[in-house]
Parts: sequence; C-alpha cells; structure tokens
Amino acid sequence: MQKYKNYFSYIRRPGAKSLLDWIERNGFFSAPASKGHHGSFPGGLAAHSINVFKRLLRLNNEEEQRLQEPQYDLETVAICGLLHDLCKIDAYRNIPVPKGAAGQYEATRSFPVGHGEKSVILILQYMKLTKEEILAIRWHMGQYDFYARGGGYDLNNAFH
Repeated sequence: MQKYKNYFSYIRRPGAKSLLDWIERNGFFSAPASKGHHGSFPGGLAAHSINVFKRLLRLNNEEEQRLQEPQYDLETVAICGLLHDLCKIDAYRNIPVPKGAAGQYEATRSFPVGHGEKSVILILQYMKLTKEEILAIRWHMGQYDFYARGGGYDLNNAFH
C-alpha cells in the first residue's frame, strides 16, 4: 500500500488527494486484479497497477532516448499506469471455498459499463484528465477490448 501511495504522489492535480482517499476507503488495496489470471489474490490490483506504472515508465524513457525528445510527463505516466484498472475496485467478490482451498473470485458487474470507460468515469469524478489520458485508459485493453472486436473503428481512431 505504501509503495502505491509513494508512486501516486506523482499525481498532483486538484482532486488527486480526494481520489486517493476514495481508493483507500473502497478496498483498492485488498482487491484482486482478476478472478483467475494476473493478480488474482488480495492486493493484486495494487500490485498489478504498480507493475503497469513501472513498465510504462520504462517504455516512456526508452522512447525519449530513441527520439531524443520528451514524451509524456511523469504525472501522465502515473495516472495511466496506476489508475487504468480502477474499474476493478469492486469488480470481484470472494466465492466461499472449503477450508484450506485456494481463494476464488467471481465478477460482480456492479456498474456495467465498459472496462476502460468505468475507470475513466471513476477518475473524472475527482480530477480532470487530458484527452490523451482518457483515450489511453479507455483503450488500454487494445485489440482485446470487446468493442474493438465488434468491427468498429474507435480503437483505430484512438491510436491516431
């Protein structure tokens, strides 16, 4: 939890403190990142978000070196990495299992909007995002997003 908060300190926009308070109150630090894949354990959501932030930071630094010019500022990288899966804060609940068995989760579908859209909606309740941040968070699933497989051109347009 403290490591996530340390990275979150790069986000300095108005409303960021209130967003972090909401994140903490609503179980982000005990939530899993999935029901059976990456981070499917208590605290997995925070661990996954830190991993994504660190990877984005490395990619951003590599691009800056390759192009010899600044790319994205640290605040934008932190927002996109640490908050991209905010939608999962209440997405799973424990399934009762026999004593000694590994924990399991099921989807709650408590706010049935798209994966990326839900994260954007939750963030925008506390602080502003740039258009690029909105698109990055909304489309972070890329070609694996259900809507991208439906034949629309929104993902392609977002890349442009």
